[in-house]
Amino acid sequence: MQIRYSHHPQYVKRMTTEEIRENFLIKEVFLADEIALTYCYDDRVIAGGAMPVKEILSLEAGDKMGVDYFLERRELGVINIGGPGVIILDSTEYELSKEDGMYVGMGTKEVKFKSVDANNPAKFYLNSAPAHHTYPTVQITLEKANKVHLGSNEESNKRTINQYVHPSVCKSCQLVMGLTKLEPNNIWNTMPCHTHDRRMEVYLYFDLDNDSKVFHFMGEPNETRHIVVSNEQAVVSPSWSIHSGVGTKNYTFIWGMAGENQTFDDMDHVPMNDLR
Repeated sequence: MQIRYSHHPQYVKRMTTEEIRENFLIKEVFLADEIALTYCYDDRVIAGGAMPVKEILSLEAGDKMGVDYFLERRELGVINIGGPGVIILDSTEYELSKEDGMYVGMGTKEVKFKSVDANNPAKFYLNSAPAHHTYPTVQITLEKANKVHLGSNEESNKRTINQYVHPSVCKSCQLVMGLTKLEPNNIWNTMPCHTHDRRMEVYLYFDLDNDSKVFHFMGEPNETRHIVVSNEQAVVSPSWSIHSGVGTKNYTFIWGMAGENQTFDDMDHVPMNDLR
């Protein structure tokens, strides 16, 4: 489990490119037959990936968490972006096709992942946040996700927001999670941009080929920085930071949030002329 510490914005604006990448970019999310996790001090969110190929992988609590099992005091959101897979929760199996998801409530002791086909392994993307109450575990297909259509071709940001872990779909303590798809020939997300001091966020970018990149913008609105992101890499976004991106082609990304509330549109919008 890697660690990402919290940083004051006055310090971040003095970071070099490499320092920004070391502190905010999660370079390796999916590793064959491993569960790779990153523990963020911002709202104590854990993000990562489970990629079972030949093995069945178990989600275990590390020393950092100080508990007997991973979901003893946490909740979990999962979205599969790979081949067909299976999640095993306390001996009950759930099949997840590509872009199917799950909400797993606090108190689930056994969490395991396996692939249906080793030649086309599942890639389970995970977001977890501290929880104070047990809500029911829910399987959420892409079709069941709440859909919000935003943007336009004129602004190059036509997209569909698929809300998986969200009050309109299922109950959770603080985790909110979903998947946004940009239409072909559209490349911008979350622009005009915003901040939300009450929630942090993690972005996973995918559906990019090897020669395509996303420029993820972060920082205070008057002190912006960028991170060049490749396929299946993630970015940790502190609550004080903008979080917007533009790609060399259209792409898909998963967003996960945790903090003071679950109000998706609780945003502090930034006028375009205020960006620096």
